[in-house]
Amino acid sequence: MRNVAIVIFDEVEVLDFTGPYEIFTASGGRNGGEVQFNVYTVAEKSPITARKNLIVVPNYLYDDCPKPDILVIPGGGSYSADRTPLGSRREMNNPKLLEWIKLHSQTAELILSVCTGALILAKAGLLENLAATTHFRSIDDLKAVAPTTEIYPEKRWVDNGRIILSAGVSAGIDASLYTVGKLLGKEIADETAYHIQYDHWK
Repeated sequence: MRNVAIVIFDEVEVLDFTGPYEIFTASGGRNGGEVQFNVYTVAEKSPITARKNLIVVPNYLYDDCPKPDILVIPGGGSYSADRTPLGSRREMNNPKLLEWIKLHSQTAELILSVCTGALILAKAGLLENLAATTHFRSIDDLKAVAPTTEIYPEKRWVDNGRIILSAGVSAGIDASLYTVGKLLGKEIADETAYHIQYDHWK
């Protein structure tokens, strides 16, 4: 069983983290099959307030989180009326989060970003000379912080081997299904999509 750590923070986009949470928790465990993933949320503090004022209590904090095999970095948030960075645009400059990601990226089997989670990975130095995508409204932001990264705005997800990035919001569901297929085979990914009645991109 693989540990899947989903990072959450204030102003995180709800579907950015709940979409992957649903996919990984729904994969396996039916018809006598084994549960494949131990999925949990992790944050710097508790509780956090996601977008639309959703209050979430994370399973773990950074200091007591089990070692992740798969690390999921969602996005969400933009700027306040006075241009104060919110959500991922604040967290991309959060030294504690960046150091935590750098530490666990050394041993994680896979790293998956959703939407503007790509900005956080870029600031952690994990996208140098790789390919990426993000929310279509944040392409220029990603170019600014990841000048050596080849960006594909038209792609739903991009696979660099160990680092997978998705476009905006709902694309995290498709990238997660792709990741399940990459790890466990297309049959399990397709069965997961069928079980949750989701017509995913292929």
